Amino acid sequence: MSNFLAKAFGFDAQKHSVRTEIVAGVTTFLTMAYILAVNPSIFSNLPDMPNAPVFTATALAAIVGTLVMSIYAKKPFGLAPGMGLNAFFVFTVCLGMGYSWQLALTAILLEGILFIILSATKVREMIVDAIPNTMKNAIGAGIGLYIAFIGLQNAGLIVDNGSTLVTLGDLKSSTSILFIIGLFLTSVLVVLKVKGGILIGMLGTAIIGIPMGITKFTGVVAMPASISPIFCQFEWSQVLSWDMLAVVFTFLFIDMFDTIGTVVGVSVKSGMVDKDGHVDGISKILMADAVATTAGACFGTSTTTTYIESASGVAEGGRTGLTSFVIAICFAIALLFSPVFLAIPGAATGAVLVIVGVMMMSPIREIEWNDYSEAIPAFITAIMMPLSYSIAHGILLGMISYVLINAFSGKFKKISVTMWVLAVLFLLRYILM
Repeated sequence: MSNFLAKAFGFDAQKHSVRTEIVAGVTTFLTMAYILAVNPSIFSNLPDMPNAPVFTATALAAIVGTLVMSIYAKKPFGLAPGMGLNAFFVFTVCLGMGYSWQLALTAILLEGILFIILSATKVREMIVDAIPNTMKNAIGAGIGLYIAFIGLQNAGLIVDNGSTLVTLGDLKSSTSILFIIGLFLTSVLVVLKVKGGILIGMLGTAIIGIPMGITKFTGVVAMPASISPIFCQFEWSQVLSWDMLAVVFTFLFIDMFDTIGTVVGVSVKSGMVDKDGHVDGISKILMADAVATTAGACFGTSTTTTYIESASGVAEGGRTGLTSFVIAICFAIALLFSPVFLAIPGAATGAVLVIVGVMMMSPIREIEWNDYSEAIPAFITAIMMPLSYSIAHGILLGMISYVLINAFSGKFKKISVTMWVLAVLFLLRYILM
Protein backbone atom coordinates (compact mmCIF):
# COMPACT_ATOMS: atom_id res chain seq x y z
CA MET A 1 0.00 0.00 0.00
CA SER A 2 2.83 2.43 0.86
CA ASN A 3 4.37 1.70 -2.53
CA PHE A 4 1.09 2.51 -4.28
CA LEU A 5 0.55 5.72 -2.30
CA ALA A 6 4.10 6.82 -3.05
CA LYS A 7 3.73 6.31 -6.81
CA ALA A 8 0.19 7.68 -7.06
CA PHE A 9 0.33 10.67 -4.70
CA GLY A 10 3.95 11.26 -3.70
CA PHE A 11 3.16 9.92 -0.22
CA ASP A 12 6.13 9.03 2.00
CA ALA A 13 5.22 6.79 4.93
CA GLN A 14 8.25 8.10 6.84
CA LYS A 15 7.06 11.73 6.63
CA HIS A 16 3.32 11.61 6.11
CA SER A 17 0.24 10.15 7.79
CA VAL A 18 -2.76 8.75 5.88
CA ARG A 19 -5.11 9.98 8.60
CA THR A 20 -3.62 13.47 8.49
CA GLU A 21 -3.91 13.63 4.70
CA ILE A 22 -7.58 12.54 4.84
CA VAL A 23 -8.45 15.08 7.54
CA ALA A 24 -6.64 17.77 5.53
CA GLY A 25 -8.61 16.89 2.39
CA VAL A 26 -11.98 17.01 4.16
CA THR A 27 -11.02 20.31 5.80
CA THR A 28 -10.13 21.93 2.47
CA PHE A 29 -13.35 20.66 0.90
CA LEU A 30 -15.44 22.17 3.70
CA THR A 31 -13.77 25.56 3.23
CA MET A 32 -14.25 25.68 -0.55
CA ALA A 33 -17.57 23.81 -0.98
CA TYR A 34 -19.45 27.12 -0.97
CA ILE A 35 -18.59 27.39 -4.68
CA LEU A 36 -21.16 24.65 -5.36
CA ALA A 37 -23.89 27.11 -4.35
CA VAL A 38 -22.28 30.41 -5.31
CA ASN A 39 -21.31 29.47 -8.87
CA PRO A 40 -24.84 28.45 -9.97
CA SER A 41 -26.15 31.54 -8.16
CA ILE A 42 -23.92 33.84 -10.23
CA PHE A 43 -24.73 32.03 -13.47
CA SER A 44 -28.47 32.31 -12.71
CA ASN A 45 -28.14 35.95 -13.87
CA LEU A 46 -27.98 34.54 -17.43
CA PRO A 47 -31.61 33.67 -18.20
CA ASP A 48 -30.73 31.63 -21.29
CA MET A 49 -28.22 29.41 -19.47
CA PRO A 50 -29.80 26.45 -17.59
CA ASN A 51 -28.98 26.62 -13.88
CA ALA A 52 -29.02 23.00 -12.69
CA PRO A 53 -26.40 21.80 -15.21
CA VAL A 54 -24.06 24.55 -13.95
CA PHE A 55 -24.02 22.89 -10.52
CA THR A 56 -23.02 19.58 -12.11
CA ALA A 57 -20.40 21.28 -14.28
CA THR A 58 -18.98 23.08 -11.24
CA ALA A 59 -18.57 19.81 -9.34
CA LEU A 60 -17.14 17.98 -12.35
CA ALA A 61 -14.61 20.73 -13.03
CA ALA A 62 -13.53 20.59 -9.39
CA ILE A 63 -13.26 16.80 -9.48
CA VAL A 64 -11.22 16.61 -12.68
CA GLY A 65 -8.98 19.57 -11.82
CA THR A 66 -8.26 18.31 -8.32
CA LEU A 67 -7.60 14.77 -9.54
CA VAL A 68 -5.03 16.10 -12.03
CA MET A 69 -3.43 18.06 -9.20
CA SER A 70 -3.45 14.93 -7.06
CA ILE A 71 -2.08 12.36 -9.49
CA TYR A 72 0.05 14.50 -11.84
CA ALA A 73 1.37 17.29 -9.62
CA LYS A 74 1.00 15.29 -6.35
CA LYS A 75 0.26 18.44 -4.35
CA PRO A 76 -2.41 19.09 -1.65
CA PHE A 77 -4.30 21.81 -3.51
CA GLY A 78 -8.00 21.88 -4.38
CA LEU A 79 -9.31 23.35 -7.63
CA ALA A 80 -12.74 24.65 -8.66
CA PRO A 81 -14.27 27.40 -10.81
CA GLY A 82 -12.69 30.60 -9.51
CA MET A 83 -14.41 33.47 -7.76
CA GLY A 84 -14.01 36.70 -9.72
CA LEU A 85 -13.51 34.79 -12.93
CA ASN A 86 -17.10 33.55 -12.81
CA ALA A 87 -18.27 37.13 -12.20
CA PHE A 88 -16.18 38.35 -15.15
CA PHE A 89 -17.77 35.63 -17.30
CA VAL A 90 -21.34 36.57 -16.41
CA PHE A 91 -21.36 40.30 -15.71
CA THR A 92 -18.64 41.58 -18.04
CA VAL A 93 -18.46 39.26 -21.04
CA CYS A 94 -22.12 38.26 -21.26
CA LEU A 95 -24.19 41.02 -19.66
CA GLY A 96 -21.68 43.86 -20.22
CA MET A 97 -20.26 43.15 -23.67
CA GLY A 98 -23.42 41.42 -24.83
CA TYR A 99 -21.74 38.18 -25.88
CA SER A 100 -23.38 34.78 -25.53
CA TRP A 101 -22.30 32.37 -22.81
CA GLN A 102 -21.26 30.01 -25.60
CA LEU A 103 -18.70 32.54 -26.81
CA ALA A 104 -17.48 33.11 -23.24
CA LEU A 105 -16.91 29.36 -22.88
CA THR A 106 -14.95 29.47 -26.13
CA ALA A 107 -12.72 32.19 -24.65
CA ILE A 108 -12.08 30.02 -21.58
CA LEU A 109 -11.21 27.03 -23.78
CA LEU A 110 -8.70 29.16 -25.71
CA GLU A 111 -7.33 30.57 -22.46
CA GLY A 112 -6.87 27.06 -21.09
CA ILE A 113 -5.04 25.92 -24.21
CA LEU A 114 -2.79 29.01 -24.09
CA PHE A 115 -2.12 28.38 -20.41
CA ILE A 116 -1.07 24.82 -21.23
CA ILE A 117 1.34 26.11 -23.88
CA LEU A 118 2.71 28.81 -21.59
CA SER A 119 3.12 26.33 -18.73
CA ALA A 120 5.22 24.11 -21.00
CA THR A 121 7.50 26.96 -22.11
CA LYS A 122 9.50 29.86 -20.68
CA VAL A 123 6.95 32.40 -21.95
CA ARG A 124 5.03 32.06 -18.68
CA GLU A 125 8.04 33.24 -16.68
CA MET A 126 8.54 36.17 -19.05
CA ILE A 127 4.95 37.37 -18.61
CA VAL A 128 5.05 36.89 -14.86
CA ASP A 129 8.29 38.83 -14.53
CA ALA A 130 7.02 41.66 -16.76
CA ILE A 131 4.03 42.60 -14.60
CA PRO A 132 4.92 44.81 -11.60
CA ASN A 133 4.10 43.41 -8.17
CA THR A 134 1.98 46.48 -7.53
CA MET A 135 -0.37 45.52 -10.35
CA LYS A 136 -0.57 41.90 -9.24
CA ASN A 137 -1.55 42.95 -5.73
CA ALA A 138 -4.01 45.58 -6.94
CA ILE A 139 -5.79 43.08 -9.19
CA GLY A 140 -6.44 40.72 -6.28
CA ALA A 141 -7.78 43.54 -4.12
CA GLY A 142 -9.91 44.92 -6.94
CA ILE A 143 -11.51 41.56 -7.57
CA GLY A 144 -12.29 41.39 -3.85
CA LEU A 145 -14.16 44.72 -4.04
CA TYR A 146 -15.95 43.60 -7.19
CA ILE A 147 -17.10 40.30 -5.69
CA ALA A 148 -18.32 42.00 -2.51
CA PHE A 149 -20.25 44.55 -4.61
CA ILE A 150 -21.98 41.75 -6.52
CA GLY A 151 -22.87 40.06 -3.23
CA LEU A 152 -24.43 43.24 -1.87
CA GLN A 153 -26.44 43.63 -5.07
CA ASN A 154 -27.64 40.02 -5.08
CA ALA A 155 -28.84 40.47 -1.51
CA GLY A 156 -30.73 43.67 -2.38
CA LEU A 157 -28.63 45.76 0.01
CA ILE A 158 -27.32 47.91 -2.85
CA VAL A 159 -29.85 48.92 -5.52
CA ASP A 160 -30.18 51.22 -8.54
CA ASN A 161 -30.68 54.94 -8.11
CA GLY A 162 -31.42 57.36 -10.94
CA SER A 163 -29.51 60.23 -9.36
CA THR A 164 -26.51 58.56 -7.74
CA LEU A 165 -26.38 55.30 -9.75
CA VAL A 166 -26.43 53.19 -6.57
CA THR A 167 -27.92 53.56 -3.10
CA LEU A 168 -28.77 51.58 0.02
CA GLY A 169 -31.68 49.16 -0.40
CA ASP A 170 -34.59 48.52 1.95
CA LEU A 171 -33.04 47.25 5.18
CA LYS A 172 -36.49 46.17 6.40
CA SER A 173 -37.05 43.71 3.54
CA SER A 174 -36.88 40.03 4.42
CA THR A 175 -34.04 39.47 1.95
CA SER A 176 -31.90 42.24 3.44
CA ILE A 177 -32.59 41.02 6.97
CA LEU A 178 -31.57 37.47 6.03
CA PHE A 179 -28.40 38.80 4.38
CA ILE A 180 -27.45 40.76 7.51
CA ILE A 181 -28.07 37.69 9.68
CA GLY A 182 -25.98 35.56 7.29
CA LEU A 183 -23.14 38.09 7.18
CA PHE A 184 -23.05 38.29 10.98
CA LEU A 185 -23.23 34.50 11.44
CA THR A 186 -20.57 33.73 8.83
CA SER A 187 -18.29 36.51 10.07
CA VAL A 188 -18.35 35.15 13.62
CA LEU A 189 -17.58 31.62 12.41
CA VAL A 190 -14.67 32.90 10.30
CA VAL A 191 -13.31 35.02 13.16
CA LEU A 192 -13.48 31.98 15.46
CA LYS A 193 -11.66 29.97 12.76
CA VAL A 194 -14.32 27.27 12.68
CA LYS A 195 -13.47 24.64 10.07
CA GLY A 196 -15.82 25.05 7.13
CA GLY A 197 -17.12 28.28 8.67
CA ILE A 198 -18.11 29.81 5.33
CA LEU A 199 -20.05 26.70 4.27
CA ILE A 200 -21.67 26.33 7.70
CA GLY A 201 -22.64 30.00 7.74
CA MET A 202 -24.14 29.79 4.26
CA LEU A 203 -26.15 26.64 5.05
CA GLY A 204 -27.23 28.10 8.39
CA THR A 205 -28.44 31.27 6.70
CA ALA A 206 -30.38 29.21 4.16
CA ILE A 207 -32.08 27.26 6.98
CA ILE A 208 -33.02 30.50 8.76
CA GLY A 209 -34.53 31.61 5.46
CA ILE A 210 -37.04 28.72 5.43
CA PRO A 211 -39.53 30.17 7.97
CA MET A 212 -39.00 33.59 6.38
CA GLY A 213 -40.28 32.18 3.09
CA ILE A 214 -37.06 32.97 1.23
CA THR A 215 -35.42 29.52 1.09
CA LYS A 216 -37.42 26.83 -0.68
CA PHE A 217 -35.86 23.38 -0.38
CA THR A 218 -37.21 20.77 -2.80
CA GLY A 219 -35.25 17.85 -1.43
CA VAL A 220 -31.87 16.71 -0.16
CA VAL A 221 -30.57 13.95 -2.43
CA ALA A 222 -31.04 13.67 -6.19
CA MET A 223 -29.21 12.50 -9.26
CA PRO A 224 -27.14 15.36 -10.72
CA ALA A 225 -28.59 17.21 -13.70
CA SER A 226 -27.18 16.37 -17.12
CA ILE A 227 -24.62 18.82 -18.52
CA SER A 228 -25.66 18.08 -22.11
CA PRO A 229 -27.26 21.57 -22.58
CA ILE A 230 -23.91 23.26 -21.81
CA PHE A 231 -21.34 20.56 -22.67
CA CYS A 232 -18.86 21.71 -25.37
CA GLN A 233 -21.21 24.51 -26.44
CA PHE A 234 -18.61 26.65 -28.21
CA GLU A 235 -19.11 29.56 -30.62
CA TRP A 236 -16.37 30.65 -32.99
CA SER A 237 -17.97 33.57 -34.86
CA GLN A 238 -16.13 36.35 -32.95
CA VAL A 239 -12.96 34.44 -32.19
CA LEU A 240 -10.70 36.89 -34.09
CA SER A 241 -12.21 40.12 -32.68
CA TRP A 242 -10.44 42.64 -30.44
CA ASP A 243 -12.97 42.00 -27.68
CA MET A 244 -12.27 38.27 -27.80
CA LEU A 245 -8.55 39.01 -27.51
CA ALA A 246 -9.19 41.19 -24.46
CA VAL A 247 -11.47 38.57 -22.89
CA VAL A 248 -9.03 35.69 -23.47
CA PHE A 249 -6.11 37.73 -22.16
CA THR A 250 -8.03 38.79 -19.05
CA PHE A 251 -9.05 35.21 -18.27
CA LEU A 252 -5.46 34.08 -18.83
CA PHE A 253 -3.93 36.92 -16.84
CA ILE A 254 -6.16 36.49 -13.79
CA ASP A 255 -5.96 32.70 -13.86
CA MET A 256 -2.18 32.70 -14.13
CA PHE A 257 -1.48 35.17 -11.34
CA ASP A 258 -4.25 33.88 -9.12
CA THR A 259 -2.76 30.39 -9.32
CA ILE A 260 0.83 31.55 -8.85
CA GLY A 261 -0.12 33.79 -5.92
CA THR A 262 -2.17 31.05 -4.26
CA VAL A 263 0.42 28.32 -4.67
CA VAL A 264 3.36 30.46 -3.57
CA GLY A 265 1.45 31.93 -0.63
CA VAL A 266 0.24 28.58 0.68
CA SER A 267 3.61 26.91 0.08
CA VAL A 268 5.56 29.61 1.91
CA LYS A 269 3.25 29.43 4.93
CA SER A 270 3.61 25.65 5.08
CA GLY A 271 7.37 25.54 4.44
CA MET A 272 6.94 23.80 1.09
CA VAL A 273 9.62 25.92 -0.60
CA ASP A 274 13.40 25.66 -0.92
CA LYS A 275 15.88 28.13 0.56
CA ASP A 276 15.66 30.32 -2.57
CA GLY A 277 11.88 30.55 -2.32
CA HIS A 278 11.17 28.24 -5.25
CA VAL A 279 8.10 26.02 -5.03
CA ASP A 280 8.92 22.42 -5.82
CA GLY A 281 6.97 21.20 -8.84
CA ILE A 282 5.54 24.62 -9.75
CA SER A 283 5.47 23.74 -13.46
CA LYS A 284 3.33 20.67 -12.84
CA ILE A 285 1.04 22.64 -10.55
CA LEU A 286 0.46 25.27 -13.24
CA MET A 287 -0.04 22.58 -15.87
CA ALA A 288 -2.67 20.90 -13.69
CA ASP A 289 -4.44 24.25 -13.35
CA ALA A 290 -4.33 24.79 -17.12
CA VAL A 291 -5.71 21.33 -17.89
CA ALA A 292 -8.48 21.89 -15.32
CA THR A 293 -9.49 25.15 -17.00
CA THR A 294 -9.68 23.48 -20.41
CA ALA A 295 -11.77 20.61 -19.01
CA GLY A 296 -14.04 23.06 -17.15
CA ALA A 297 -14.77 24.94 -20.39
CA CYS A 298 -15.84 21.67 -21.99
CA PHE A 299 -18.12 20.89 -19.05
CA GLY A 300 -19.69 24.34 -19.35
CA THR A 301 -18.34 26.49 -16.51
CA SER A 302 -15.95 29.37 -15.93
CA THR A 303 -12.20 29.21 -15.40
CA THR A 304 -11.08 26.53 -12.94
CA THR A 305 -8.27 27.58 -10.65
CA THR A 306 -6.34 26.62 -7.52
CA TYR A 307 -8.10 27.74 -4.33
CA ILE A 308 -6.50 29.77 -1.55
CA GLU A 309 -8.73 27.76 0.81
CA SER A 310 -6.24 24.94 0.25
CA ALA A 311 -4.28 26.64 3.03
CA SER A 312 -6.77 25.23 5.55
CA GLY A 313 -5.90 21.66 4.58
CA VAL A 314 -2.18 22.40 4.45
CA ALA A 315 -2.48 23.87 7.96
CA GLU A 316 -3.92 20.52 9.05
CA GLY A 317 -0.78 18.80 7.78
CA GLY A 318 -1.73 17.92 4.19
CA ARG A 319 1.40 17.69 2.07
CA THR A 320 0.78 15.19 -0.76
CA GLY A 321 -1.58 14.35 -3.58
CA LEU A 322 -3.56 12.16 -1.21
CA THR A 323 -5.03 15.31 0.32
CA SER A 324 -6.26 16.58 -3.05
CA PHE A 325 -7.54 13.09 -3.93
CA VAL A 326 -9.77 13.23 -0.83
CA ILE A 327 -10.98 16.70 -1.90
CA ALA A 328 -11.99 15.28 -5.29
CA ILE A 329 -13.86 12.39 -3.63
CA CYS A 330 -15.77 14.87 -1.44
CA PHE A 331 -16.85 16.87 -4.51
CA ALA A 332 -17.99 13.61 -6.15
CA ILE A 333 -20.18 12.83 -3.12
CA ALA A 334 -21.53 16.40 -3.13
CA LEU A 335 -22.87 15.79 -6.65
CA LEU A 336 -25.74 13.85 -5.06
CA PHE A 337 -26.82 16.82 -2.94
CA SER A 338 -27.66 19.30 -5.71
CA PRO A 339 -31.15 20.18 -4.29
CA VAL A 340 -29.51 21.51 -1.13
CA PHE A 341 -26.94 23.69 -2.87
CA LEU A 342 -29.32 24.98 -5.57
CA ALA A 343 -31.91 26.03 -2.98
CA ILE A 344 -29.54 28.40 -1.17
CA PRO A 345 -30.88 31.96 -1.79
CA GLY A 346 -28.99 35.02 -2.97
CA ALA A 347 -29.09 36.51 0.53
CA ALA A 348 -26.99 33.60 1.80
CA THR A 349 -24.55 33.48 -1.11
CA GLY A 350 -24.32 37.28 -1.01
CA ALA A 351 -23.00 37.14 2.53
CA VAL A 352 -20.38 34.62 1.40
CA LEU A 353 -19.32 36.88 -1.47
CA VAL A 354 -18.68 39.74 0.95
CA ILE A 355 -16.57 37.49 3.22
CA VAL A 356 -14.60 36.16 0.23
CA GLY A 357 -14.15 39.75 -0.94
CA VAL A 358 -12.60 40.62 2.41
CA MET A 359 -10.22 37.66 2.14
CA MET A 360 -9.10 38.79 -1.31
CA MET A 361 -8.20 42.28 -0.05
CA SER A 362 -5.08 41.16 1.85
CA PRO A 363 -2.60 41.81 -1.04
CA ILE A 364 -3.41 45.53 -0.83
CA ARG A 365 -1.07 45.89 2.16
CA GLU A 366 1.88 44.98 -0.10
CA ILE A 367 1.36 48.07 -2.28
CA GLU A 368 3.80 50.96 -1.75
CA TRP A 369 1.22 53.65 -1.00
CA ASN A 370 3.87 56.30 -0.35
CA ASP A 371 5.20 55.92 -3.91
CA TYR A 372 2.49 57.54 -6.04
CA SER A 373 3.92 56.11 -9.26
CA GLU A 374 2.88 52.75 -7.79
CA ALA A 375 -0.12 53.80 -5.71
CA ILE A 376 -2.11 55.67 -8.37
CA PRO A 377 -2.14 52.85 -10.98
CA ALA A 378 -2.89 50.38 -8.19
CA PHE A 379 -5.83 52.47 -7.00
CA ILE A 380 -7.16 52.88 -10.54
CA THR A 381 -6.95 49.12 -11.07
CA ALA A 382 -8.78 48.26 -7.86
CA ILE A 383 -11.47 50.99 -7.89
CA MET A 384 -12.37 50.67 -11.57
CA MET A 385 -13.33 47.01 -11.26
CA PRO A 386 -16.47 47.56 -9.14
CA LEU A 387 -17.24 51.01 -10.57
CA SER A 388 -17.01 49.90 -14.22
CA TYR A 389 -18.50 46.52 -13.28
CA SER A 390 -15.65 44.90 -15.13
CA ILE A 391 -12.45 43.16 -14.05
CA ALA A 392 -11.11 43.65 -17.58
CA HIS A 393 -11.47 47.45 -17.56
CA GLY A 394 -9.77 47.60 -14.17
CA ILE A 395 -6.76 45.66 -15.44
CA LEU A 396 -6.50 47.45 -18.77
CA LEU A 397 -6.87 50.98 -17.36
CA GLY A 398 -4.51 50.19 -14.49
CA MET A 399 -1.77 48.90 -16.76
CA ILE A 400 -2.14 51.82 -19.18
CA SER A 401 -1.93 54.31 -16.31
CA TYR A 402 1.12 52.52 -14.86
CA VAL A 403 3.05 52.85 -18.11
CA LEU A 404 2.00 56.44 -18.85
CA ILE A 405 2.55 57.79 -15.32
CA ASN A 406 5.98 56.23 -14.97
CA ALA A 407 7.01 57.14 -18.53
CA PHE A 408 6.11 60.82 -18.17
CA SER A 409 7.75 60.85 -14.73
CA GLY A 410 11.01 59.72 -16.31
CA LYS A 411 10.97 56.30 -14.61
CA PHE A 412 11.55 54.33 -17.80
CA LYS A 413 13.58 51.61 -16.08
CA LYS A 414 10.47 50.43 -14.25
CA ILE A 415 8.66 49.66 -17.50
CA SER A 416 9.48 46.40 -19.24
CA VAL A 417 9.21 45.93 -23.01
CA THR A 418 6.30 43.57 -22.44
CA MET A 419 4.46 46.24 -20.42
CA TRP A 420 5.00 48.77 -23.24
CA VAL A 421 3.55 46.33 -25.77
CA LEU A 422 0.55 45.54 -23.57
CA ALA A 423 -0.15 49.22 -22.85
CA VAL A 424 -0.11 50.07 -26.58
CA LEU A 425 -2.44 47.18 -27.37
CA PHE A 426 -4.85 48.23 -24.59
CA LEU A 427 -4.81 51.86 -25.75
CA LEU A 428 -5.61 50.77 -29.30
CA ARG A 429 -8.45 48.69 -27.92
CA TYR A 430 -10.10 51.79 -26.38
CA ILE A 431 -9.34 54.03 -29.37
CA LEU A 432 -10.58 51.64 -32.03
CA MET A 433 -13.52 50.06 -30.22
